[in-house]
Amino acid sequence: MTLLSAENLRVSYGTTAILQDVSLSIAAGEIVTIVGPNGSGKSTLLRSLIGALRPDSGRILREAGLRIGYVPQKLSIDATLPLTARRFLDLPRRVSRAQAETALTRTGVAHVANRQMADLSGGQFQRVLLARAILNAPQLLILDEATQGLDQPGAAQFYRLIEDVRADLGCAVLMVSHELHVVMSASDRVICLNGHICCEGTPEVVSAAPAYRELFGTGTGGALALYRHDHDHHHHHHHHGTTD
Repeated sequence: MTLLSAENLRVSYGTTAILQDVSLSIAAGEIVTIVGPNGSGKSTLLRSLIGALRPDSGRILREAGLRIGYVPQKLSIDATLPLTARRFLDLPRRVSRAQAETALTRTGVAHVANRQMADLSGGQFQRVLLARAILNAPQLLILDEATQGLDQPGAAQFYRLIEDVRADLGCAVLMVSHELHVVMSASDRVICLNGHICCEGTPEVVSAAPAYRELFGTGTGGALALYRHDHDHHHHHHHHGTTD
């Protein structure tokens, strides 16, 4: 079942076209990652898909009553504003204590419920944002470069958490990433964007595609393989540089 699709989107700012002729669809339960260089239109595409931005032409179709959870790229919270993680989940509307506890537990940060948002580490902050995004049991979870600012182990952990949440909720996941080597392992499909869709397919297909190599070079190949290896064997102890 298709949850969300875009047909021939065109979005421009003034006379500059940011996206041209972009078509894609997301099916229930699938993980789709959008990669592309800075300025390639990734965030613009997400904002169009969630309805925050109106495309110049083309159309977006959403499954009736589609519940979307959204994790923004970054969120600035005034450090002088007293706001605990638990209170943050009440924005913009209050949620029950049980709902809040379930969401924070699911994302592994139940212990920070009473701490100030301004005092959380980058990883904890992102997990609270994720908890807020899954409060309404979304059918589609959309993440905009959600691991920016996390170190590589932190990002890898966060992506594993996304996989667990997907397994738990049965939702589809659409994420924009700038970290090709970390993101790819979990994705069913990768879409390479540079104002238009350059290539798409499984991670293996995309990482071998000429258009992808032209954009990102071949340097990520080794790291991608390493991460997949770690990921495939995460029940073993990690010994980087050795093979099982």
